[in-house]
Amino acid sequence: MKKLVLMMLAGLFMMSCASKQNAEQQAEEPAAKKVLVLYFSITNTTKQMAEYIQQKTGADMEAIELENAYSTVYDEIIKRSGEEREGNVLPELKSLKANLADYDIIFLGYPLWFGTYAQPIKTLLASGVLNGKTVVPFCTSGSSGIKQSATDLKQAVQGIQMPECVGVRSSLMNKMPAAVDRVLISLGLIEGQNEALADYSAQQAPTAEETEIFNAAISTYPMMNGTTAVSVGSRTTSLGTDYKFVGEANGAKMDVYVTKENSGAAPYFTAVDR
Repeated sequence: MKKLVLMMLAGLFMMSCASKQNAEQQAEEPAAKKVLVLYFSITNTTKQMAEYIQQKTGADMEAIELENAYSTVYDEIIKRSGEEREGNVLPELKSLKANLADYDIIFLGYPLWFGTYAQPIKTLLASGVLNGKTVVPFCTSGSSGIKQSATDLKQAVQGIQMPECVGVRSSLMNKMPAAVDRVLISLGLIEGQNEALADYSAQQAPTAEETEIFNAAISTYPMMNGTTAVSVGSRTTSLGTDYKFVGEANGAKMDVYVTKENSGAAPYFTAVDR
């Protein structure tokens, strides 16, 4: 009987130790971050990007919807959004189903209109629901870079934290997964290792070959007609060579980012920051 009691006490002691060890391990392991992918999209290009982020992270996802939806006709979108922008009109949004206070990270997606986030995003920001939140902007555009929209977000949202941001040209959606993965890896949301990218070299006058690369990259985009390369810096990557050109058109200068892959494919520009 005494031996049985001792065995039972020993078992209880071992269970207690195991329980304590499990509790300590759980205390050491940080809780998984709760992530929401929140996006506005008309043509489904930004939606495609949102869906990719959701699939890779397992995040919750919700579309931002308007009470009075935009037309899907490009000219009508431009006309209405331009009038709203000029008149500082905030389009009315439908109520969100998600409680943003429940999330640690919010991926905020939008198309770029007039060089910054679409007007419905301005309505969302004005509500204050993103104040103090960790927000990762992602956007699609015809040519504009994400830099201006990121700057505008920081100015519009009190206490916003923006650890990363990613923008993709609508015509380069085949490059989108790699661009998104880089951000997800850097945030620790998926496993992987990013290539360490060097800084661009100092700007200097472009060579004839570099000028040819620049002209080829912008040749298919009418809005870049008349833009000339003033200077260029470059860096080598595993994919090929990235160029940061300073372009000029009608006296206005802009940064034009171009990639020429080792595959021999035609060079393409990834963004323009005016």
